[in-house]
Amino acid sequence: MTTRVYGTDHDDPEQGPQPGRAYRELTGGGPLDGQLVDVTGCTDAELVDGAYLITEAGRYGPGGRAAYGPPDGDPAAPWVWEGDLP
Repeated sequence: MTTRVYGTDHDDPEQGPQPGRAYRELTGGGPLDGQLVDVTGCTDAELVDGAYLITEAGRYGPGGRAAYGPPDGDPAAPWVWEGDLP
């Protein structure tokens, strides 16, 4: 089974990672764990900031966000769940 990239549809035949793109794995016990987020073109400063990703599966339901970012500010590390936001 291919790891799904955040933002792709479940029935998209190309929902997995694509050649020439950079990704970070989402981990840490959050609603999007196991998916990849496309970080192609992001600077190290942007990678350290992480992202608030829209999810229907989080604490706040549809339209809520899950915060993910690198542990210890390591821009190359998988992103860890930091909590949910409305």
